[in-house]
Order: sequence, then structure tokens, then C-alpha cells
Amino acid sequence: MEIELEKRITPKYINSLDENEIFVFGSNLPGLHVGGAANVAHNKWGAVWGQGVGLHGQTYAIPTMQGGLETVEPYVNDFIEFAQNRQDLKFLVTPVGCGIAGFKPKEIATLFKAATSLDNVYLPKAFWAILD
Repeated sequence: MEIELEKRITPKYINSLDENEIFVFGSNLPGLHVGGAANVAHNKWGAVWGQGVGLHGQTYAIPTMQGGLETVEPYVNDFIEFAQNRQDLKFLVTPVGCGIAGFKPKEIATLFKAATSLDNVYLPKAFWAILD
């Protein structure tokens, strides 16, 4: 089990993506990708300016800037459902919400609990430490 989890840890730095890999990042609802991972997603992998939710290019945006955890949770749930239906894709989840949005990993990680059973979803090491 430990080895399997290690294989499903998102790399700390993502410098390239394979054709089937998706960079999952925290965004804002208006899709203004000016900072952090959102800026990387926009500049490198096809996140669309003005689109703050869902799949665009090789990215998946999860809004985290609109309020408390209760406003983030539905978007995480939508992502998990999407990933479950797209087993052909590998989702590399960054520490969404833990940068500019100001959440702590222990707050956000629990929202991804249902994703731990999905073989195509990779989570940050800090999330796994909380979810284990």
C-alpha cells in the first residue's frame, strides 16, 4: 500500500506534462490567472483567461478564492466526479488553495478524501500525510 501511495504523489515541481496528464490548480471564479499555479497553468498548459472552473487545455481549475471551505467543497466534488469519469487522464493535483487563497493543507486535504480511491488522481505529499 505504501509503495502505491508514493507513486500517486504529485511532484513538488511540475515542469512538463505527458499528453494524458492534467495540471490541477486553484483558481478564482473570474479566471484571472495572474499568480501562483494559476499563472503557470495559463502560461504553460492552456488554462483559459476568463474561465475559472473545469478542464481547459491540459489544466483543471478548482476555484478557491471565493470564500470559506464550504464554497470550495462543491468544486472539489465536481472535480472528483470528473476524474472518476475520465480514467483516460492522469490528474496531478497541486496544493490547491494553500497558496494565495490562504488555506492550510489540513483544511483542503480532507475535501479530497474521496479522490484517494481513484488511481488516476495524484495528490500533494502534504495532503497524503493528512489523509493517511
